[in-house]
Amino acid sequence: MPLSERARVEIYIPDQPVAAYQELLRTIVNEFTVSLGGCTVKHGLDGYYLSKFGQTIPDRISIVYTDTPFDFQRNIVALSRYADKLRENAFEALREEAILVAVLPVYHSD
Repeated sequence: MPLSERARVEIYIPDQPVAAYQELLRTIVNEFTVSLGGCTVKHGLDGYYLSKFGQTIPDRISIVYTDTPFDFQRNIVALSRYADKLRENAFEALREEAILVAVLPVYHSD
């Protein structure tokens, strides 16, 4: 069977026991579920980033991802706008130095 190309959207959210972080996580899960049909959340992962001051900072993170029904190549402009909007909303909700939103092609068996 041929594979079909789809776009996966991932957002990496700091895993903090603070209301704003938990609310953002719920908001992203709801957005992906209602708009795109569902998502997966991986909690309690070890992440690291390099701060503005050159220090390696350990960071517990959750990754929320969804596979969209959209072809990656044909929808790259719209997917880019969507990723930018997710990132902007995350920065508005949290006081973080960095928020990663990634969009990548995945291939599903039909």
